[in-house]
Amino acid sequence: MTRVTVTPGICGLQTKLLLTAGEDQMISILIESACPHIQAMQEDLRELDAYTACFARFSDSVVFASADKHCRHLACPVPTAIIKGLEVAAGLALPRSVHIEMEK
Repeated sequence: MTRVTVTPGICGLQTKLLLTAGEDQMISILIESACPHIQAMQEDLRELDAYTACFARFSDSVVFASADKHCRHLACPVPTAIIKGLEVAAGLALPRSVHIEMEK
């Protein structure tokens, strides 16, 4: 089981992901988000084939297609966090946190 917590920028709408590996690289995804747009992605992303989802082109990604359909903010980090979580849940990547730091 892989847990991912996304604390985005200025919106402050935290998202928690729970990813569970099943058979044949199928990953079940549970999304709990304070953002209604991200929460709406749950209907499209209940279970995904990790290899298909992680190695797709941006234009073919079911995760980014769902974000395009539901999410209102192009720079939202949650779709990328979903893919990173899929990689870890499927054993395709080590569990490392990702950071984006801003300065002005």
